[in-house]
Amino acid sequence: MSKTRVAVLVSGGGTNLQALIDYEKSNNANYEIVIVISNNKQAYALQRAKQNEIETAVISRKDLQISQKEWEEKIINKLEEKNIELIVLAGFMSILSEKFTSKYPNKIVNVHPSLIPAFCGKGYYGLKVHEEVLKAGVKVTGATVHFVNEIPDGGKIIAQKAVEVKENDTPETLQKRVMEEAEWKILPEAVNEICKK
Repeated sequence: MSKTRVAVLVSGGGTNLQALIDYEKSNNANYEIVIVISNNKQAYALQRAKQNEIETAVISRKDLQISQKEWEEKIINKLEEKNIELIVLAGFMSILSEKFTSKYPNKIVNVHPSLIPAFCGKGYYGLKVHEEVLKAGVKVTGATVHFVNEIPDGGKIIAQKAVEVKENDTPETLQKRVMEEAEWKILPEAVNEICKK
């Protein structure tokens, strides 16, 4: 059976990318990461891809000095060139337009570091999410894998995993626990499930 061709879009360290790579290697995964695309040429995620002999591409709107539309067209061209069947956003720090997301209905997956619908939407990304969780005093947070549509964090939920918030947590310790206990587990599993179908 042929594996689903996946593109992973990254902006930073690529720990979720690493989780996807490790899962693909250690399990008889239903997917194959064909290309890693970054909007940031400094992203450490690109090194992770190269170490695993995965093709990379940097398409940075800032470096290219182009409009959102032109930038998205460049990404789409790359996805089409590689016959990509599923797009995974793994710490991708750019919002994609409705024109882009509507072109790939139920073909773009994102992982968000909270239990949607809590602490999500515009402006909620990275450490900001964990800061808000601590500020609100909730006892449980977690991560959510969801399909991407035109509303930030608004697509259908695929998987969620809860993580305990501890008394002495800082945004950094909480972020680390959510990654280790939730994101790195449910993202590869969810992608694998989708690709099975």
